[in-house]
Formats: sequence, structure tokens, C-alpha cells
Amino acid sequence: MTRETAVLYTERSLTEKVMNVRIEIQGLPNPERFQRPLEVITELFFESPVLSFASLLEADASVSFTVNENGRITVSGMLVDKATGRVEEATYEYDAPIGADGKAREKRLKNAIFHVYVTLLERYTNIIQPWGILTGVRPVKLLHQLLRSGMTKEEAHQKLAEEYLVTKEKIELMQAIVDRQLTVVPDLYDLSHEVSIYIGIPFCPTKCAYCTFPAYAINGRQGSVDAFLAGLHYEMEAVGRFLRERGIRITTIYYGGGTPTSITAEEMDQLYAHMYKVFPDVDRVREITVEAGRPDTITPEKLDVLKKWQIDRISINPQSYIQETLKAIGRHHTVEETINKFHLARKMGMNNINMDLIIGLPGEGLPEFTHTLAETEQLMPESLTVHTLSFKRASEMTKNKQKYKVADREEIQAMMKAAEEWTSKHGYVPYYLYRQKNILGNLENVGYALPGHESIYNIMIMEEQQSIIGLGCGASSKFVDPKTRKITRQANPKEPKVYNEHFMEYTEEKLKIMEAIFG
Repeated sequence: MTRETAVLYTERSLTEKVMNVRIEIQGLPNPERFQRPLEVITELFFESPVLSFASLLEADASVSFTVNENGRITVSGMLVDKATGRVEEATYEYDAPIGADGKAREKRLKNAIFHVYVTLLERYTNIIQPWGILTGVRPVKLLHQLLRSGMTKEEAHQKLAEEYLVTKEKIELMQAIVDRQLTVVPDLYDLSHEVSIYIGIPFCPTKCAYCTFPAYAINGRQGSVDAFLAGLHYEMEAVGRFLRERGIRITTIYYGGGTPTSITAEEMDQLYAHMYKVFPDVDRVREITVEAGRPDTITPEKLDVLKKWQIDRISINPQSYIQETLKAIGRHHTVEETINKFHLARKMGMNNINMDLIIGLPGEGLPEFTHTLAETEQLMPESLTVHTLSFKRASEMTKNKQKYKVADREEIQAMMKAAEEWTSKHGYVPYYLYRQKNILGNLENVGYALPGHESIYNIMIMEEQQSIIGLGCGASSKFVDPKTRKITRQANPKEPKVYNEHFMEYTEEKLKIMEAIFG
């Protein structure tokens, strides 16, 4: 038997909502490995927490962990509020033997500590975390893995509830998404021999305050745009040749950014013509999507180009139907322009349109979001992605938080509930989900679609069942080895100037990884 003890001290300023934490772990090697995960969990309950292994002379509360191992792992925790003497206790135990697998032991140990820590903080703050100890981007992928391992739905749901502390509501949402994905892509688990393609166009009319994507104002950059497109054409041709020579099919192609419709209609026409020329069997690709997210980039000429090349899935993203909000976040289009461009796209034969809405934009609460849903009802796009605002570290909004006031946790949850009820009422079904760091209310982003209009690419990128090859500026590739399922990542530079100078080197790097994986 081994006895291992961890002592954690916390100091909290209620007025500033700051949590300072000291962690002391005795008897465990490399205790620092728990620091970042514990920081992430603490951030779910308090703003701007600071964790360290240095001493704190005074602490508002102390949390101690006791870890016992004797063929199983048991973690007991106690939280003591220094001011009031209030005590909270929690214990978690794995029934299954640990065995000799070091990685399995580490995972169980980590999950048990996090289970106890979340339980203690939930009791201490009266805040329930609907996703429990899950802090990753892809919770639905976990459910896929549990079901593929041979578990029944009941067993998988029980594990999510008991081990991961996921609420019943979120488990039901996850299961609904898994069921829908397997309906839309019945061969989802058998597509590792194919790939999907992401093409990043790094230009926008302006940069939004919440954005951290590679997006550069296109005005005055025509020379940079020309050089970028030349590099992109080179990269597409090299990757296309590799796929064609080895008989590898493409499942989906997705043009993102930035805003791909920021370039001219002529440039778009040349780009799509090149796609058909260099990629294998484009006529057999299941889906091609072009984000036309900024309504101020949409013209009849560009819509003609999209129809010419048989691209009918596009995004036209209002984000909000409150004009003051659009101005505050740096979107230089009007609400009226969004509506007009949607009708123009419909008139010109675009029959698969996605729209993005964002919950929790500055200055917006439930009344404003309800208005946005009502306006969406007048258009009824084929799919609707409901994002919860995330304070991304590099965004303008995060750098100037005092300027961008957002709703509290309860109102954010009420807005999400309104979105769920509205989509259900109008026949939309959830089909993909992802989460982000610093997301308001510790909630999620959910893609809804009218049946038959789900984005296959969104399913593929979230569930990681095949390689996604990223081409263009700021594009990231995730190569999934068909045999081992190991994921290798490779990223192109985000800045157009760097991409323009080095695209040949990054293309060569990509081809070497592809050769190692696909042979």
C-alpha cells in the first residue's frame, strides 16, 4: 500500500473574483503535471485564478487530497473555509484494479483527483458544472469511443455521469449528436482511408473584436493576396498530385479563413477551377463548403461563381440582429445587409445556407438574443450554429475586457436554453458540438440542421476519424494514422507574408508526413 497526500491552499478575493491557489503534493513524482489541469478547473468557478507551488501566508480556504492505492485508487478530499470553519468533503474510488499499465494508472489518478476537486468546488460555490471534469474540445468523441469499445448506451451514460460528472442533460445531447452523425455518415468509422481538405483564406473586410483566426483586412493588400493565391495554388497542386497517385479519395472540402469571399469573383473562379484540375475526382466529393460569413463580401458575381462550380453550401453569418452589437464587435455590415444578402443567395439558387449566432455578445442578454432568434425565423436557413462567446486570449475583446461587458452565467444559460427550444420547435436537430477555453458559462457550441443538411466536414473535424489536410494561410493539418489512430499535427504560418515566403517548405513538410502515414 502507498499513501500519498496533496495539500492545496486557496486565497480568494470575493470582490475581484480572484482565486490564488497553492498546491503541495507529497509522495507523487512530478506534481507540477497537475498544475495546468487544476488551473483549468479552477477557472470554471473563479475569474483569473493563479496557481503555484509557492507558499501563501494566509489562505481563505485549504483543500487537501489523500490518495490511497491498494489494487484500486481512492481519493479523499476536504475543503476548509478558514473564515467560517465550513468543511466540505468528497471521496472517489475506482472499483476496477489498476493493473500494471502506468498510463492507465495515471489517467485514473488524474480523473479521481479532478472528480473530487470539482465536487468540492461545486459544493463550495453552489455552481454545478454541466460538463463535470471534461474540459476538452470534443466531448462527443469520448462517447463515440465508449460505444465503440463495446459498452451499451446505458453503460456509457453511467460512466459519463459517475466518473466524469456530466449531467443527464448533456449526456442526452451527446447521444443525440452521436445518433445523428451515424445517420448522416453511416461509414463514419471507416473513412480513415480518405481525407478531407481545409483551405484557409486569411482575409476579411475588417477583424472582429472576438476573433483570433488568421484574418487580415484585405484593403491595400492586393500584392499580398496575389502572392498568397500563387502559393495556395502550388500547395493544392502538390497535395492533389500525392492523393491522385495513391488513389486517396477526398470526403469533403471546406473553404474557411478569414472570409473566403473577401477575394474577387475572378480570383474565386480561378481558385475553384484549379481545385477541379488538381484534386482527384472532385465530382465525387460528398460536400464542398465556402464560408461567406461576412455579408458585406457577397455579390451577385461571386454567387454566380459558386453556382458555376456546383458549390451550394455557404455560411452567411449575422452573429446578431442588433445593430449596436455589430458595431461594438467590429462587424461593418448592417442587419439589413445580412437579410438582403440572404435573400439574394436564395434567389440565385443557394439551397444550403448556414448561419452563425453568438450567445453572450457584449451588451446582449436574453431579450436581445430572443430578438435575434425571431429574425432568424424569418429566414429559416438550412443549418444554424449557435456559438457561446469565448474570451480567446489573443482577441481584442479579451485584451480590453472592461470595454466589453457580457451577461452573467445565469443569463447565458437562459440564452442557450432559448436556442435549444427554438431549434427543436422549428425542426432542427443537433449534429455536432465543440467546446472552447474561457467559454461563457462553461457551455458549448452546437451545430443544428434541418435533417439532410448537416455539414459532413463539421462532423469529420470534430470526431477525428480521418485526416484533415490544411492548405493555405493559418491552416492546420491533423493527420490520423489509419492503423494506429495516432494524430500528427502540422500548421502553416498565420501571417500572409510568412506564408508567401515559405509555402514551398511547409508543403514539403506536409508531404513527408503524408508519405509516412499513407505510404
